[in-house]
Order: sequence, then C-alpha cells, then structure tokens
Amino acid sequence: MSKIEIKLPDNGRREFDAPVTPALVAQTLSRSLALKALAAVVDGRVVDLNYPISKDSEVRILTWDDPQGREVFWHSSAHLMASAVLELFPDTKLAIGPAIPDDFSAKFYYDLDMPQKLTDAELEKIEKKMAEIVSRNLPFDRREANRLESIKEFRSAGDIYKAEMASEWSDETVSFYSHGNFTDMCRGPHLPSTGYIKAVKLLSVAGAYWRGDEKNKMLQRIYGVSFPERKMLDEHLQKIEEARKRDHRFLGRDLDLFSIVDDVGSGLVLWHPRGAMVRHIIEAFWKEEHLGNGYEIVYSPHIAKLDLWNTSGHTGFYAENMYSPMPIENVQYEIKPMNCPFHIQIYKSKTRSYRELPIRWAELGTVYRYERSGVLHGLMRVRGFTQDDAHIFCRPDQLTVEIVRTIEFNLFFLRTFGFEDYDVFLSTRPQKFVGTIEGWDLATEALRLALETAKLNYQVDPGEGVFYGPKIDIKIKDNLGRSWQCTTIQVDFNLPERFQIEYSAEDGTRARPIMIHRALLGSMERFFGILIEHYAGNFPVWLAPEQIRVLPVTDEAAPYAEKVLAALKGAGLRAQIDISNEKIGKKIRDAESLKVPYMAVVGKIEAAAGQVALRRHRAGDIGKYSLDQAIEMLKGLEAQKKID
Repeated sequence: MSKIEIKLPDNGRREFDAPVTPALVAQTLSRSLALKALAAVVDGRVVDLNYPISKDSEVRILTWDDPQGREVFWHSSAHLMASAVLELFPDTKLAIGPAIPDDFSAKFYYDLDMPQKLTDAELEKIEKKMAEIVSRNLPFDRREANRLESIKEFRSAGDIYKAEMASEWSDETVSFYSHGNFTDMCRGPHLPSTGYIKAVKLLSVAGAYWRGDEKNKMLQRIYGVSFPERKMLDEHLQKIEEARKRDHRFLGRDLDLFSIVDDVGSGLVLWHPRGAMVRHIIEAFWKEEHLGNGYEIVYSPHIAKLDLWNTSGHTGFYAENMYSPMPIENVQYEIKPMNCPFHIQIYKSKTRSYRELPIRWAELGTVYRYERSGVLHGLMRVRGFTQDDAHIFCRPDQLTVEIVRTIEFNLFFLRTFGFEDYDVFLSTRPQKFVGTIEGWDLATEALRLALETAKLNYQVDPGEGVFYGPKIDIKIKDNLGRSWQCTTIQVDFNLPERFQIEYSAEDGTRARPIMIHRALLGSMERFFGILIEHYAGNFPVWLAPEQIRVLPVTDEAAPYAEKVLAALKGAGLRAQIDISNEKIGKKIRDAESLKVPYMAVVGKIEAAAGQVALRRHRAGDIGKYSLDQAIEMLKGLEAQKKID
C-alpha cells in the first residue's frame, strides 16, 4: 500500500496510506474537528468528506465557521427541501437549487415547476417533511453517469430543466447526489448526511423565470435558511425582522426620500427634496475631499457614438448590460454604461509628458445599464445610477503608490460614513477578457502588492475581475453585519492599448500609461440605500436632510419661533418650522416620524429667556439651551461628522 503526504493549513504534514478521505484526516487531527467537519478543500477544490485522496495533497477541513463550509451546508439544505417537495408533490419538476450565502435573509432556494401555486400552508407542510427527512439521517451519496445517456433519460422523463443543464456540461460524465429515494444532478459537494441540518425555516415563495429570462416559463422559487442549531436560526430570524424594519424601500417612502414609479420606468429613481439634500451633502463632501487630494473634476456626456464602445470592447464583452443603439443622423449612438472612454478622450486631447503623471480625474457620472426587471430592487439594483467614478493615468513606477493611496483614501471615506468593518477581495481574470495574459498577471500582481503594502487582509476571488482588468473589491458591513459591495479598484493595461494613448517618457520615447479605474462608494443610489438601512433612517446630524425642527407650543410663541428659525438657518443649519394648528404633542410625533435629529420646542417661557427646549430624536427632552448654545452644539456635531 502506497504512502501519501497530506499538507495541513498550519504547514504541518501527515503521512497516510493511500487512498485517504478528508474525514479520516479530520479524525486523525482531533475528535472535535471530526465532529464539526462538513466538507474539505483538497488542492484548492471543495469536496465531500468521503472524497478519496490518492496523491500528495494540501487539505483543509471545512466547518460551519468557514464560508465555504456554510455554502456546502446550505446547498445540501436545498437538496433536502427539494426531496421534501417531491414527497409531497410528486408531479413537481426540479430546475435549479443553489446556496446563496451572500443573501442576508435566505441562504438557499430551489426553482420548481409545479402544477399548483404554493401558499404559506404548503410551506409549513414542506418544512415538517424536511424535519422528518432530517430525522432519518440519510447519507448523501455521489455517483457519476454518462452525460449523453443522462440527457436522454432526462428528456424521456420530461425533466426538461435538468436535460438543458446537462447539455451545457463540458465533461463526458455528470454527477448525481442521492439521499434516500431522492436523486438530483449536482456537482456537489454535500454534507455527509441530512442529520447535520438541525434547524430549517422556509421564508417565502416567489415567481422566477427559468434562467432569469422573461421569455421562459415562470417557476416557483422557495427561499429558505438553515442552521446546525436552533438557537442560531432564532437569532437569524430576529435579524431578518430588524432588517425588514430597516428596508430602504419602505423608509424611503415614509421619510419622503425617493420614489420609483411605473410612469417613469422600473429601476429609474426620482430623488425627492429630502433625499436629494442627503445626496447633495454626500456629493459636496466627495468633491471637496477629491479636490483636496490631488484630483480634478471632469464631466462627460450621456451618449456617444457606438464606435467608441466598439473600440473600448464594451460591445463585445458587455453588450448584455447595454441598451440598444439609437440612430441619430444616420450614425449609431449608445447611451453610456461607463465613463472611462470619455476620460480617455480627454487624455487624448493633447500631448502628455511623463512630468504630468499621475493624472487623477474624478466624475460623478450617471450611467445606464440594462438589468432584467426581476432583479431590480429599490436603490440597490437600478437601471440608471451615478457612479463616484475616477480614473488615474500613471507611469509603471507610480502604480503601486497610486493604488495604496486610493485604498487609504477609500477607507477614509468609509469610516467617515460610519463603516469600520469590511471584507477585501482580489478578483482575478474571468473567462472572457481582453488583453494579454502577461498584462493581466502584471496588473494582478500590482493589486496584490498594494494590498500587502497597505497591510489589508484579503481573499482571492477567482475569475471575478472585469473583462479589461483585475480588481480590488471592498464590501462594507452595516449595523446588522450584512455585506454590501461598494468600492472597486481596477488596474487596466488594455484600454490604454486599445485607444493608443501615450506620454512622452523621460528619455524622449513614447510610452503607454497605466489606467486605474476606481469607485469608492459605488453609486449614489446604492450607497444611499445602504446608508438608509445602516442607520435605519436615523441619519447623523451632518447627513440629516433636516437637522432641527422648531416647534412653537402656541400661536403666541410663533414670532419667537420664526426668529429661532432665522438664527438656525443663518448659522448654516438645515432647519424647518412647524406652524400648523396641531397641538405640541402631534408636532413632536410628526418630527419623530420623519426622524428629525433635534427639535427646538419654544413657548412663552423660552421666548422670555431667549432659550429653546431641545429634544433629541428617540431620546426625548435633553434640557434648555440658549440659542447660541444650541447652534454651537449642532454645528460641532456637523463639523466633527460625529455618528451620534
């Protein structure tokens, strides 16, 4: 029997008789690890615990604490749910059922073609059946079969969705996973058995077109979540309820911030005065900081000739996200999906010298991208949005310094808006790309070096770069621990080559600059939605559309209230007054419902003393202040950008 060497995450090495399974490796390391093991990573590939290892390999055991381990757990839960559905509704045809670890509430779903429409009552029945299958502790078993024969079997059985998916596999074989009498085509891996899934909740059912295409049949999608402990499920459901209260779509309506209406079009945002004020504050801060950090502001049009997008490569690699061209005087024009080709044209407007570099140009540029109606979601997924975009043109010797500088600038922005926790990803070359492998490797290494120079922990996200270059993605975490994609920093050797941009090098030769694409906040729309949910609509003073509201107790106090309002506005504060005939209690409730940070209540006593009785949103009375003291306090909070 041959011996193989297993390298472990701590660089330790163990020798085993071949073949050995990850389960046996875990048992050898520790009993507790073996009990917690869900799957394993063998030479970079996630596999089942009973996967046979026949050669020297690197092995890492996956538990619930590992994101890849949780993904296996939730993928197995999708299979569990599908098996329960088939036991209850045997006429169901299965489509696809992945884990969705990045979704905050649901963690898996399955798309189903069913003759009957599912209700909450049916979801409860499916949940109970899932619990029954869990109690059977059925093992997940894997087998392989010939792909072409499997396609024939699927078609003869009427499993049109599985037949279509199997026809797209490139391997000669396809893999199947079974537990009990249930079998599903799947790449895997899966848990050792159904008994690992201790707590399940089916959250909702929704319509979903097959493959997300409106031309295909509408299926029913069941969303669910599962955990290895009931306590973890209960905690998760509490977070879901809190997230529901923070939903920016409802808060946007209740706080009169924005709307999206059918008469305008799906995914197109109308900014109301209160929401527009917050956006103005963000943009003013953004421009001030960029101008103070070596950037220049530029503007570009919303459309351009189609040839521009042919040159950039967008029509070849990004066409599915672009709208149809429009003919203007026999020339095809395209509404812009990105700002970068315009900035390149500005660069090309004159001869550039090495002495000018780096050039940093920033633009709050509105772009338009086609998104299917089924994926649109409030401000988080829209069709028209304004990017906080910038492009840096630099020499090779400046590249790492510029990326590090951009990272530090970005972290300053995120912290100012109250985000201290984030995950960093290095996204590498996708399957469809432009440029040379050498150029991609150089760009990827530059990003890696910058992350290490900035001393940021990061994960590699294979194949998730954009078509013209690798990128750094920074996902911020909000007050509920949810991750949101905001920042992207991309190194691009390709567009400078495609547009033939140059500069005069120090030795007099012509050289090609490197282009850095970066967006710090992502887009005004998405970032605003994140802020609404992060703060639950309770914006800090410096961001609040209305910082203080003056509330006269009686009509007699109205003249003094107007003086207070004038003083507040004169100090540059965003203040309003409620001069309605309502009683003071109603005025306070109205201000509270709009989450106004401060209220200045004034009556006869305050007028006589030249004071205001201050109230803090959610806190109540905080005491009487002279008008000057109140202004000084509010201006101090605003200047410090304090998250109070």
